[in-house]
Amino acid sequence: MKPNRPSLILYFLALFATLFFDFFNLEFVAMYAKTIVVPSIFFYFLVSNQYVITKQEGLVFFCCFLGEVFDLMDVEISEMGSLFSFMIVYFILLKMILIDDSIKIKIKKIDLLPTLMIILFISYLLISILSLEFDKMSQFKIQYGGYGFILSFLSIVSFIEYITKGTNIALVMSVMSVCFIVSDLFYIFSQYYPFSDILVVIKDLCQILSYYFMTRYLLIKKTKNVTQ
Repeated sequence: MKPNRPSLILYFLALFATLFFDFFNLEFVAMYAKTIVVPSIFFYFLVSNQYVITKQEGLVFFCCFLGEVFDLMDVEISEMGSLFSFMIVYFILLKMILIDDSIKIKIKKIDLLPTLMIILFISYLLISILSLEFDKMSQFKIQYGGYGFILSFLSIVSFIEYITKGTNIALVMSVMSVCFIVSDLFYIFSQYYPFSDILVVIKDLCQILSYYFMTRYLLIKKTKNVTQ
C-alpha cells in the first residue's frame, strides 16, 4: 500500500459516514465524522508531497479546518467566522492560479460564446443569491457580497481556463469550483427548508468533495512546476 493511501481511505470513510448520519438526521454523530475530513485530506496532501508544504498551502488547509470548526461550534460568531475562513481559502487559490501559475488566458473566437455564457450564468447566480431575503443575508449583505464575488471570480477563471485550454489541472479546478458553488447554494436552500435532510446531504457531499479536488489541484500544480 502506498504511504498516502491510509489517509485517503480515512477521508472517504469520513465522507460516507458523514453522509450516512446526515441522511438519518443524526447530526451529533455526523459532526464527529466531519471533523476527520480536513485533517485526513491534509495528511494525504502532506504524504503525497513528501512532507513538503508552503506557507500558502498550510494556510489554505488551516482556514478550511477553521471554517469547519466555526460551522460545528454553532455559536453566534460561527456564521461570519466560517465565511471569512473560506473567503481566505478562495482568495489564496485565486492568487495561486492568476499570479503564482502566471496563467495567460487567450480567448479564441470559438470560445467567446461559452465564455460569455459562463460569465452571465455565474453573475446571475450571484445576484439571485444576494437578492434572497432571510435574516443572515440581510444582516451581513456586504460580507456575503464580498464572499460571493471572490468565489464567482475564482469559478469564472477556472471555467474559462478549461474552455480555452482543456488541461487536466483546469478540469480539476473547474470541478473544485462547481463543488464550492453547489455546496454554498444548498447551504442557502437549507436556510429556507431547514427540515430537509437531503439538502444537508448534498451540501456536505459537495463541500467534502471540494477538499479532495482542491488537494488534487495543489498536487498537480506541484508536479507541473517540477516538470517545468
